[in-house]
Order: sequence, then C-alpha cells, then structure tokens
Amino acid sequence: MTTRPGGLQDILPLSPLQEGLYFLSTYAAGDPDVYVVQQVLTLAGPLDPARLRGAAQTLLDRHANLRAAFRPRKAGQPVQLIPASLEADWTEAEAGSDAAADELADAQRRRPFDLARPPLLRWLLVRLGADRHRLVLTSHHILLDGWSAPLLVRDLLTLYAGNEPPHARPYKDYLAWVARQDRPAAERAWRDALAGVEEPTLVRPGAAASVAEPELAELYLSEAETTALADRARALGLTLNTVVQGAWALVLGE
Repeated sequence: MTTRPGGLQDILPLSPLQEGLYFLSTYAAGDPDVYVVQQVLTLAGPLDPARLRGAAQTLLDRHANLRAAFRPRKAGQPVQLIPASLEADWTEAEAGSDAAADELADAQRRRPFDLARPPLLRWLLVRLGADRHRLVLTSHHILLDGWSAPLLVRDLLTLYAGNEPPHARPYKDYLAWVARQDRPAAERAWRDALAGVEEPTLVRPGAAASVAEPELAELYLSEAETTALADRARALGLTLNTVVQGAWALVLGE
C-alpha cells in the first residue's frame, strides 16, 4: 500500500490473543480496564528529556504495530489500522516526592484507552530532582505483551544512547505465520481437551460478574529462586508473567 504523510499505511488482521483482548475491552465498556498495563523506570544521573522523547518517537516510527488503532469493519470483524505517521503521546511533569510521582503514574494507569484512537502507548517523564527521574510507560495489553515490553525498553535506551537497536522483523510477518497455521487442527485439539464439559467452568462460582480492579500482593524471592524461575520459564519458552499467572490459576482452581 502506498503511504502518504498522515495517511493510512496498512490494514492488518488481529492475532488470536488480540481478538480476545478486543472482545474483552468492548464487553467491559464502562468498567475499569484491567488490561491497561504500566512499567515504571527509575532513571538516575543526568538526563536529556528532549533526546529521550526523540528516542520514543523513533520507536513509534520504526515499529508500525505500535501505531495501531483497532476498529471493526462494517461486517463487525475488527482489524488493525496502521497510520503512516503518528506523534508520540509524551508528557513531562515535576513531582516533589516519590508519593507525588506515584500519584501521577496512577492517574495515567486509571485513564482508559480508546482502542480506535492511537497511540495506545503513553509516555510520562517525571522529574524528581536534578539527577532523578521516573519514566512511566502506560500501554494497552492489546499492543504489548510481557515478552515485548522489555524489548521496547531495551530499544528505547539503545536509541537514547545513540546506537542502533537490533533488527526486528515486522509484526505483519508474525500475523502471516498465524494465518498459515492449521486452525481446524487446533480446534479439534481443544474439543478433545474439553470433551465432557457441558457447562461454564468458572474458577470462582458465584463471583460477581462486574470487573474489579486488581489488588497488589508482594512476594519476594531470593536471588537463587529468581534465577531458577527465570531459567525454567526460558526453557519452556514462556514469559515469567505467564508462569506466575499459571501458578495463580492453579491456586484459584484448588
């Protein structure tokens, strides 16, 4: 497709995971969006905010999928619309304390995204002192997963340092790979796995149907435990988040 400044570069399908997240986001309209995720980076030492903002813009320019909007076609099937260019959603603020910086980050997390209006990634740089900053990255999970977010931060810091990040294949290559998979075989596998299940299988029967905001529970692992857990996840080809979520699901299912 021919591109033009401010025009549409591409129209892409959604991955299966994105289809699920799109459905959940539209289904839960009006409720808190639990799929707004956030990373907070503590930056110590001299910082050039303009240079960091330029690195964030370069990331948006380099990776088409970071510019995606999600809208339904007339028939109802959602697609990704990729604009040819998009300005990074960048905000700078000052905070007199760590608590004030926490409030600014929390306000970003509570502000919902409209999936039809990109970018679905916000940047907030909070100045805490001459050599103390926090960079808050708030995004919708439909745009980034736990595997991709650390790579995004790596590329951001690489660009800020004036270096070239590793080459990344276009996201549309992955979507093309998904389209080549044997979907009927996958459906048969799930039908076999769920054979005999004739009714909804709630993790917690009787729970309220409304969406609830997640609460925070902190658990600290030793260095040896953390290393062992990371090694196990890597051997399985999983993110740490997937391993933790799986363990939590087993606990809830008891």
